Amino acid sequence: MQFLAALQWGYVLSGLIVGAAVGLTGVGGGSLMTPILILVFGVSPVAAVGTDLLYAAATKSVGSVVHGAHSTIDWKIVGRLALGSVPAAILTLFALNALGLDSHKANHLISDVLAVALFITAAALIFRKKLLVLYAARIGTLSRRQTFSYTVLTGVMLGALVASTSVGAGALGVTALILLYPEMPAAKLVGSDIAHAVPLTLVAGAGHWFLGNINFALMGTLLLGSIPGILIGSFLAPRVPEQVLRRLMALILVLVAIKLAL
Repeated sequence: MQFLAALQWGYVLSGLIVGAAVGLTGVGGGSLMTPILILVFGVSPVAAVGTDLLYAAATKSVGSVVHGAHSTIDWKIVGRLALGSVPAAILTLFALNALGLDSHKANHLISDVLAVALFITAAALIFRKKLLVLYAARIGTLSRRQTFSYTVLTGVMLGALVASTSVGAGALGVTALILLYPEMPAAKLVGSDIAHAVPLTLVAGAGHWFLGNINFALMGTLLLGSIPGILIGSFLAPRVPEQVLRRLMALILVLVAIKLAL
């Protein structure tokens, strides 16, 4: 009984930490929560991804309401991303199901893909400014048709990553949008990315729910910690240098990715 109580408090604390990280940096939901569930609590990779997806859908729905109230969502961008991400997420779920989601092979594959996704996310956090400079020098200004096509393609990549690992909607999504829409205010890009994450994580999470990979009791316990965590992180964000936070987050992601890859 004492062990179960301690485990419940561990879930709440994890939700609090991840919620604070998201509030501070705008990223870290899937990047941190899924590895924590796998490495710390021993949840199977498939169950961890499925549970985290619906957990993310719930938390980011709240964020979307706030951003919507402040008119910091470009619904045109959200629609373009969803046009690619939702079908890609569905196809990815079919592929995972074909592998046999309860099999060791599927769990091993998800762990490997998750490790790669974490390395990419960490690189996006560390080298975001350099990527912007390199992109401006090599690519320059895109036409409207190119912007539309690349936004849909970004959605496809995010859909596949998020459905299989629950990672990618945060740092990778925002970085891609900065490259594609450099003239748009950062707040609106972040708001659009959060709003797009809601249908994506909801569709992907519903797919995992249909396949029996959601632990609703665990999800509810995580939300008990994440909601106050997001509020705390949002309050502290203006008081902590963003560069310090992003480098710290990147270091954590690299360490977790290495652990998963071993």
